[in-house]
Amino acid sequence: MTYNGPWSTEYIEEQYRRWKSDPEAVEKDWQFFFQGFELGVTEMPVAAEAGEVCDEDTVRRQSRVEALIYRYRDIGHLLACLDPLAACPTQHPLLSPGAFGLTDADMDRSFYVPGLPSENRIKPLREIIDHLKQTYCRSIGVEYMHLQDPDERKWLRERMESIRNRPEFEAEEKRRILRKLCEAAGLEQYIHKKYLGQKRFSAEGADAMVPMLDALINHAAYHNECDQIVLGMTHRGRLNVQVNVLGKSCEALFREFEDQYNPDADVGAGDVKYHKGFHGKITTGHGREIDIRMADNPSHLESVNPVVEGMARARLDTIGLDHTSKVMPVLLHGDAAFTGQGIVAETLSMSQLDGFHTGGTVHIVINNQIGYTALPEDLRSTRYSTDIAKSLMIPIFHVHGENPEAAVYIVKLACDYRMAYGKDVVIDLVCYRRYGHNEGDEPYFTQPLMYERIKNRPSPDVLYADQLKDEGVVDVTAVKQLNDGINEKIETAFDSVRKEKEGKGPGSGKETSESALPPLVKRLEVKTAVKQKRLKDLALKLNTVPDGFHLHRKLERLLENRRKAVEEGEKIDWSNAEALAFGTILEEKIQVRLCGQDSQRGTFSQRHSVLFDTESSDPYVPLQHVSDDQAPFYTINSLLSEAGALGFEYGYSVIRRDALTLWEAQFGDFVNNAQGIIDLYIASGESKWRCESGLVLLLPHGYEGQGPDHSSARVERFLQLAAEDNLQVCNPSTPAQYFHLLRRQAVGSILKPLVILTPKSLLRHPLAVSTIRDLTAGGFEPVIDDPESGKSPKTVLFVSGKLYYELYRARQETGSKQTAIVRIEQLYPFPEAAVEKISKQYKSAKTWRWVQEEPENMGAWHYAAPIFEKRLSLPLAYVGRNASASTATGYHHVYKEEQQRIIDEALS
Repeated sequence: MTYNGPWSTEYIEEQYRRWKSDPEAVEKDWQFFFQGFELGVTEMPVAAEAGEVCDEDTVRRQSRVEALIYRYRDIGHLLACLDPLAACPTQHPLLSPGAFGLTDADMDRSFYVPGLPSENRIKPLREIIDHLKQTYCRSIGVEYMHLQDPDERKWLRERMESIRNRPEFEAEEKRRILRKLCEAAGLEQYIHKKYLGQKRFSAEGADAMVPMLDALINHAAYHNECDQIVLGMTHRGRLNVQVNVLGKSCEALFREFEDQYNPDADVGAGDVKYHKGFHGKITTGHGREIDIRMADNPSHLESVNPVVEGMARARLDTIGLDHTSKVMPVLLHGDAAFTGQGIVAETLSMSQLDGFHTGGTVHIVINNQIGYTALPEDLRSTRYSTDIAKSLMIPIFHVHGENPEAAVYIVKLACDYRMAYGKDVVIDLVCYRRYGHNEGDEPYFTQPLMYERIKNRPSPDVLYADQLKDEGVVDVTAVKQLNDGINEKIETAFDSVRKEKEGKGPGSGKETSESALPPLVKRLEVKTAVKQKRLKDLALKLNTVPDGFHLHRKLERLLENRRKAVEEGEKIDWSNAEALAFGTILEEKIQVRLCGQDSQRGTFSQRHSVLFDTESSDPYVPLQHVSDDQAPFYTINSLLSEAGALGFEYGYSVIRRDALTLWEAQFGDFVNNAQGIIDLYIASGESKWRCESGLVLLLPHGYEGQGPDHSSARVERFLQLAAEDNLQVCNPSTPAQYFHLLRRQAVGSILKPLVILTPKSLLRHPLAVSTIRDLTAGGFEPVIDDPESGKSPKTVLFVSGKLYYELYRARQETGSKQTAIVRIEQLYPFPEAAVEKISKQYKSAKTWRWVQEEPENMGAWHYAAPIFEKRLSLPLAYVGRNASASTATGYHHVYKEEQQRIIDEALS
């Protein structure tokens, strides 16, 4: 087989001939290469004896060796021994010397080896190949030659080839690795015996993850001064990692297996034990303390990835982005999920973006070589489950799952690379799964041969103990004492928990319940008005650019109009009110982070939070210049992602509870793509995990003839999820309402996700404006009564959102005083008291109608109707679009006809 790639012998020879003729005729890299080559060949003993300093045959052979060396560095992983369940490969046609025209006669001939220390660069070909196999073809396979940065390739090559990827471990570290393997195995075996059939998603087969994580934490803390780790991982091995790496007590774990639920102490629905997170501090072997938070994770395995990255970024923003070595995200994946779930790609794509980067993540793929019951050939179109990560130009290490020393070495190398270059790194731990998908699953049904091999395989702790016995590091007595001590500790914890359950132990009494918080409706009563002088001062700062800054002429007029509106106290529009709200929040030392697709300018060219000099393109952000001691303001154009981006902001908000964190959809309809994050985290995270978040979702919503994907934020879905004071869902209809709503969330420290249906056409609607008085007095009104209706209207319309203005205009045209239009600005928690108070003013009304733009099976109708009828005794009639499979029509004339019918019917 002949190699015809960029390092083929023919290509190299052609470059060499050109260089000999004129050194400047080739690129700098080739000049350096051939200078080094000639230095090397003049030192070759065999060549010197024969007088072959630089003849063409010598050049040809050297170039072939160079190509062979490159090939080993590039694809030597194809010969690596990685699979515990299969025989090791012994040869590969692409790595055969014959593929490069090299023969047995060349094996003892000396050649120059680029990349090695100078004293080792001249070696016989036989030794060169042996060196390369030792480095790239044993228990570690490496993919790194795709990296575009030559410095990174050099850094990795020097560290790997100098020790042949086989470091010497001290006896004490070997004993620590053995202890961690024995702890992992001992816990799993004990649980399997005491809780037979209970789901725990055992680590068995992937036991090496425990010493790997233990080594990673100690190495990061000691050598790289890391003091915070945010960890996300799937179910497999999660409970084991919590106990044997993170320091969770065996007693706490056994209480979960015993299902000791105390309704007086526990709040919410809770979650299964292998979904729950953990937060603690670890003192490493070198005496350093490191804070570790394992994120809560639902069954949608990889959904936690962006959440963890957001948590890490929130911590980095607190201490400064120039301290990325202090905070490290670590993600453990499953092989099937890493390949199959798109949110993995979304998260990887964030890694080098300014608004999302976290200084690099250490990824460990727990490669069971199976996904539930499906094999790799059913699950992916690539050789490795990690191939998707190669798009990032980051190294990927494949490691034999039963070689714990190789695994520990590689995780340290990965950590060092991450710290050196601030980039992600991926480790593929090739192992197996001792049981089925869970402990109640029978794998023999679908993989009988695979599980026959697994059944007879000794556990990794036994294999490694045997290795250390052979090396004289431990003896039989030491191993027995180690295992006896581990089992005794586990047994003692189990007995203690059983006594508690029987009412005999110290933890058997009732715990004191937490003090009950007032209902969310009460907690939302926050003072949000701002003094007029403060607003006017802000308006001047927000609408002025530095001297010499060249602003677009249209933006000059826009900023001038905004400033004038505040100064005159009239016609303050939506974006102006938003900027004022953000400015006042920043003045009060509350950070604001706004992220979304096109959020700097705004989807509808309304915000312009970042201004660009028309001559230099230099940016200027007025909200970063509110005052000398203001809080930070971040406005970020996100990648074109919904699920990943929203997950990131959720994670950010969980950590930065003191900040106002907002995620904005380009159109509210696009939140569809993030429904999993909403269901699994935003709506239920507090109930399942006591995980509080004050995240704000800005979702442009409104029917304006733009078709099915640019009309609806699917408010019905949020209302279906709303219960137990878990959310706020609001549809403000004026800039002042939006102003007060943002301030309520930030100033009131409301740790409940806030969904705001934001406008599109109302951004520039002449009636959708506010006065400065609206901002300096009062606050957010959950319900707005009709100030212009007659005293005794015959019909009362309840409406939410922009439809109010269309109804208002139509009523003005008729001059009728017989219809009152009441705006429901807050849909959840539903403002029953306010609605009831208003309804009592209209006792004479004969007709009560709910009017909406959305189809009957969407919008707020099916949520609101039972509240009005059962709790307020107001029988509502429905006015809106007919039930529909699609959110909206794609035909503009049909839209106009439907909209007019709604208005006519409502006012009839």
